[in-house]
Amino acid sequence: MDVLSDVIAVMRTGAPRSARVERHAPWGQRFRHAPGTAGFEVALAGSYWLLPREGDPIAVGAGDVLFFPHGGEYGLADAPLTPLGDIPFPGVDADGPDRPSATGPPSAVVLCGAYQLDADRGHPLLDDLPGIVHLPARVGRQTCLRAAVDLLGSELQDPGPGAGAVVPSLLDTLLVYILRTWLEEQPACGGTGGWATALADPAVSAALDAVHSDPARPWTVAELADRAGLSRAAFARRFNALVGRPPLTYLTWWRLTTAARLLRESDAPLGTVAEQVGYSSEYAFANAFKRAFAVAPGRYRRTR
Repeated sequence: MDVLSDVIAVMRTGAPRSARVERHAPWGQRFRHAPGTAGFEVALAGSYWLLPREGDPIAVGAGDVLFFPHGGEYGLADAPLTPLGDIPFPGVDADGPDRPSATGPPSAVVLCGAYQLDADRGHPLLDDLPGIVHLPARVGRQTCLRAAVDLLGSELQDPGPGAGAVVPSLLDTLLVYILRTWLEEQPACGGTGGWATALADPAVSAALDAVHSDPARPWTVAELADRAGLSRAAFARRFNALVGRPPLTYLTWWRLTTAARLLRESDAPLGTVAEQVGYSSEYAFANAFKRAFAVAPGRYRRTR
C-alpha cells in the first residue's frame, strides 16, 4: 500500500459512525469527543456556524467539510449567539434539532459522524493536522471529495439494498479524501515541514514508499538515500527535518506499529509477526516490542 493508505490502516480501529441530520432553527449543540475519536461534519444544504472552544466563529456553507482529527470540544449552531446544548456524539441528537414538533424546512442538513482511532499509537501524520480542518466548497475543486460526500449523503437519506456494506466503504473513502485534500492544499500554503511537505517531497516520499512497501527489509540509510537520489548525509538531514525523526528510527517505529496492528487483527504466531516486520527472532521482536509498548506482544494481543 502507499503511505497514506498505511497510515489510515494503522490508526483506524472499530467501525465509523454516521448520520444524516436535519437541523431546524434555532439550534445549538456542543460536542465533546473522547480521546481516539475523530469527528466530521459535511454541510449538505443550508448554512450554520462552527464555534471553536478558542477563536472566532467560522461560517459553514453548503458543501463545506469539517474534520476534527483530535476530538476535543466545539460547538455548532444556526447563529453565533444561539445557546449550546450538550450531546455525547455527532449523529446522536439528544438536544432536539430533529424534534417531532419541528416544522418547516430545515435551516441545515448535515452529514455527521466519527471515526475511532488508536489513541495510544497514532501516526505522526495525524498529529500534524490542526485541531479543526475546514475544507470550504470550491467550484471545480475537490471533485473526488465532493463525489464521496454526494454518494454517502444519498445512501444515508435513502438506503438501498446492500447499504450495510456500502456506507462503511464510503466512510473509509471519505476519510481518505479528507486527508488527501488537506495534504494537497498544504504546499500551496507555503508549508516548510511536517508530513504534508514530506509526502510532497520526491526524495523523502521515495524513501517512505520503500519503507512502507517492505518494512521487513534490513534497510540502511545508504540504501534509502539511494532510493531518494541524494547523498547519505543530505538525505538524513532532509528526512529528519520533514518526518521529525531519523530514517532508521522511523523504520523501527513503523515496524513495531505494523506489528501491533497484526497482533490486533490476526491470529498469526508471534514468530510469523516478527518475521513480517523484519525481526530475525521472536525473542528480539518481543524485546523491541516491550520497549516500545511497555507490554509483551502476547499480552498486548490478549488485552486488545
